Amino acid sequence: MIYQFRIVVFVLVGSLGLSSFTSSLKAEQTQSSRPNIILCMTDDQGWGETGFNGHPILKTPHLDDMAASGLRLDRFYAAAPVCSPTRGSFLTGRHPNRFACFSWGHTLRPQEVTVAEAVKSAGYTTGHFGKWHLGSVQANSPVCPGNSGFDEWVSSPNFYENNPFMSHNGVVTQLKGESSRVTVDAALKFIQQADKKKQPFLAVIWFGNPHTPHEAVSELKALYKDQDPSFQNYFGEITGVDRAMGHLRQQLRDLGLAENTLLWFTSDNGPRPPRFKTEAARSQATGGLAGWKGNLWEGGIRVPSMIEWPARIKKPETSSMPCGTIDIYPTVLQIVGAKVSHQPHLDGVSLLPLIEGKMTKRSRPMGFWTYPAKGHPKRSTDILLALQKQQTPEKPIPAGPVPDANVASLETKYSKKELPGAAAWIDGDYKLMKSISKKNQEEYKLYHLGHDRSEKKDLSGDDPKRLQKMKSGLLDWQKSVIDSLNGKDYSD
Repeated sequence: MIYQFRIVVFVLVGSLGLSSFTSSLKAEQTQSSRPNIILCMTDDQGWGETGFNGHPILKTPHLDDMAASGLRLDRFYAAAPVCSPTRGSFLTGRHPNRFACFSWGHTLRPQEVTVAEAVKSAGYTTGHFGKWHLGSVQANSPVCPGNSGFDEWVSSPNFYENNPFMSHNGVVTQLKGESSRVTVDAALKFIQQADKKKQPFLAVIWFGNPHTPHEAVSELKALYKDQDPSFQNYFGEITGVDRAMGHLRQQLRDLGLAENTLLWFTSDNGPRPPRFKTEAARSQATGGLAGWKGNLWEGGIRVPSMIEWPARIKKPETSSMPCGTIDIYPTVLQIVGAKVSHQPHLDGVSLLPLIEGKMTKRSRPMGFWTYPAKGHPKRSTDILLALQKQQTPEKPIPAGPVPDANVASLETKYSKKELPGAAAWIDGDYKLMKSISKKNQEEYKLYHLGHDRSEKKDLSGDDPKRLQKMKSGLLDWQKSVIDSLNGKDYSD
């Protein structure tokens, strides 16, 4: 049976060997006292593409308000410069190469433990809404949302636009309205149902914007009437996300849930906007960072992020400590008090101490590695319309091969002697960049991001000891990734 890989044991005592903010769940603790968790992510939104990060044109008042009232994470990193790998890291707390999610359109492995599976052990109900892109959204796929821990899901195989087709628990349906708003509205139905049952919830909301093609509704385009038509759509989509977030926040207030709900916002990688006519326009998207979607320069992996949780974050704070999507899983697990038995190796750390104002330095460096692999095209509307034609009310799962049936396979073995592709190693303010030259030679550069966030001054010749230490750290980490890739973490 393909589902055997999802058998996991959970223990509700602390979390992951970390000091727990609730060392035990007291018997008299009510469900309503446990925080709700909402984790939001956009698709291809650059670090500079918000008002609070200085964009001179974009209108993002709701995100700006979140950043002004909560914990703003100024050095937050997507685990990869493209979407599917980052999404895998978001759910597992692990670098995506550990489970062969090398590029866009690649999947989870069903052996992985997701944040949705973990929090269910603590009594949470779980929902996924929006872009999935970690496997099929057909209900019998071993890596569809429903078989990855989500009780309720309204999900798309990849990015989507207005009036999108979605898979609702495996059954294809069409939502009517602006892309980001209908995604939030689907999540709010789930949230309202959980509230009626007095059950704590985890809602994962993954927007389809501002990924290409850019198709803002007329009202949003009109906000940018002085811009080039392509940017009217592009900026309009980002403001659409902002308005959807504003609606979500207001509904949480109206339901009386805002105070004890952790609301986390981020993006999956750097930007890929329409063609820039000036260098100034390009710089606006990344906030002056080098690079963009698809590479490991800061502009490709540093993304906007902030956390709002009024019950625990009483005053606005800004942190420049490096953290990222790999930290979401361990943070949530510590907050809800769940511990996973036989936890696969984690790359992330819990940010609960940072939320509590007790953390100023990351306990371990962060690794990045673009393993050379082709992406797998996934055209959402085509996939869903084809599935819909095969479905009947009596048989929502069509006959034929099971999608993603072989993703648990460990037949391919990877060598520690061959570590191809670009990589990076961030340790505090320092960043080591490994690239491969046209002659297939490894090249290393060292940057101090505190002084040089645009990565213009290579310090490798000035600080050879640090260079060697960081090269060694990156190599050791990459070898540990290969161990995971070959199945070491699943040996139990």
